[in-house]
Amino acid sequence: MVETLTREQVLAHRVAAQGLHRDRPLGPLFSLGLQDAGPTARLAIAARSDGDPDPVALGLVDGWTHRGAPHHHPPAERPAIAAAARPFDDADAAARLNWSGPEQRRVGIPAREAIDRAADALAEVVTEPMTKGAASGAVTELLPDALLRDCRGCATVHVNEQLFRLSAFPVGVGLDPTGRTLLLIPPPPGWERPVEGDPARAARLVLDYLRVLGPAGPREVADFVGTSTAAFAPAWEAALPELVEVAVEGRPAWLPADDLDAALAAPDPDVVRFLPPLDPMLQARDRPLLVPDEALRKDLYKIIGNPGALLVDGEIVGTWRPRASGKKLTLEVAPVVPLAPDVRARLDDEAERVAAARGLRPAGLTGV
Repeated sequence: MVETLTREQVLAHRVAAQGLHRDRPLGPLFSLGLQDAGPTARLAIAARSDGDPDPVALGLVDGWTHRGAPHHHPPAERPAIAAAARPFDDADAAARLNWSGPEQRRVGIPAREAIDRAADALAEVVTEPMTKGAASGAVTELLPDALLRDCRGCATVHVNEQLFRLSAFPVGVGLDPTGRTLLLIPPPPGWERPVEGDPARAARLVLDYLRVLGPAGPREVADFVGTSTAAFAPAWEAALPELVEVAVEGRPAWLPADDLDAALAAPDPDVVRFLPPLDPMLQARDRPLLVPDEALRKDLYKIIGNPGALLVDGEIVGTWRPRASGKKLTLEVAPVVPLAPDVRARLDDEAERVAAARGLRPAGLTGV
């Protein structure tokens, strides 16, 4: 018999699985990865922990992984993640590169070979910490013209940006985002580069996603990874023996089998949190389920300049933006529903956490 979960149960499960009750270790969340953009990772950790929110202090390291975006991961898991992320074939590689059919024909180099050539060049170039610009320039010199692009922003020709990003993790090149300028860092000693795509290894990406953003289906997982559903099908098939099907809003979805009981008995999500842009909760690909209000959803998921999300008792009920002035931080809150008086009081406590995570003093809230 297929169990049925309500939307409210799904959200309650995600709140609990992601540690937003501040009552459990964040290992599963770190395995999936924390996207890094400015203070995003620090604020995501502060929303879930009473400890130091600095990902570096927690032992996490940065690299271009899912969708070529920078993510923090545990260092011991980097080789397994690199192996899991190896494209299965040219169709999978092209999907990750966002190459259309005409683009592939124009390039004239198979997509997976293109990633390998760029990875070879990056491994040759990054033998010590160096800026992204310096590394890109050096890699550009080693690649054929077909893999280069005219860049209006840089007013020059250099290696295709997504190709450059996707070529780094296979050869163990990481990121050091702690300084004023992003640095690429060489691979750790003994790094072994994945050679072939392996569905059994890629199944870990399916399980990592579903543990913190499930229940969901193959389309959502593939979209998070940055490929197409068809191209990622081997990974989904490899993971299926460890999954259980459920019904959500009349549609099939899946969870790791050992998470089903927790999902059915998820605690009441009585938490108030300021979630930063790109927070793990917002990374769910079933956005209409997460945020049914279309206007709010459009506001949260802009191309650039996304606000943070106001989470109240399992529901995203508005947005927020930080406004820093000197050493003080004001949060501009824009709820789309009336907030109860007790919620307003809890917002003050959470605003203090946001300010502390950014090394600033809280200066209050506006809009509530």
